Amino acid sequence: MSDSTLSSHTVLVTGATSGIGYETARRLAERGATVLLHGRTAEEARAAADLMVATAGIGAAQLCTFAADFSRLDEVETLARRVVTEHPHLDVLVNNAGMAAPERHTVTADGNEIAFQVNFLAHYLLTCLLEPALTSNPGGRVVNVSSSLHRTASIQWADPNRARRYSRLAAYAQSQLALTVFAADPRVTAVSVHPGVCDTALLPLYAHEGVSPTEGATHVVRLCDPAVEIVNGAYYDRDERVDPAPAATEDRTVRRLGKLADLLVGRTA
Repeated sequence: MSDSTLSSHTVLVTGATSGIGYETARRLAERGATVLLHGRTAEEARAAADLMVATAGIGAAQLCTFAADFSRLDEVETLARRVVTEHPHLDVLVNNAGMAAPERHTVTADGNEIAFQVNFLAHYLLTCLLEPALTSNPGGRVVNVSSSLHRTASIQWADPNRARRYSRLAAYAQSQLALTVFAADPRVTAVSVHPGVCDTALLPLYAHEGVSPTEGATHVVRLCDPAVEIVNGAYYDRDERVDPAPAATEDRTVRRLGKLADLLVGRTA
């Protein structure tokens, strides 16, 4: 695959300041893409871009930095507006930003359990708001960086905040199941990928050791390539397409999740 294959491509990577997000952004930029680097703060995003320019020989002009704290939905809306204005044609959105659910039940200023908001609701809102940019060019796609832990999850429809019974693992798994279900939403072409158990901040949820974030990023980058054909709602375990949890393929669940998410992010149909 030649390095210039992505030279006319614009890709937004959320959570691009460390781990798989950073490595994904770096590899896409090395292949010529214009990469929009999202970080929680402007300082973190700038530091990641500077590091890429200094160590990977990437031209500074290829990188644009964006900041939004995903625990604040108003910052997600501001981010989306800026992206649509500055980059009306977006080829790929990589929904990668993620956090482990905290030990104690934590609710954001928007009123949502923090892992559900940061890992899923913020990405749901961002994807919906970026839909005009993603569909302005045929072939726009969304890659959700999900997790095999989605298989252990259930969505607590009556209590998505898990206020009644909270476990950090169940809360994290629920957020990953929601992200995986959302890939089957017909509004934009999207897939989910479990990049393998990687040595990142999320590792303690899975195991004691994992592969490098660089290796995990390989599986994400592959799905960003327009030469790789994708089917809406498909789920990949590393580079192999496999069936996700049954809930992720049920039309009823997809619609129900969309309704719940719209309610929680304050979107009116």
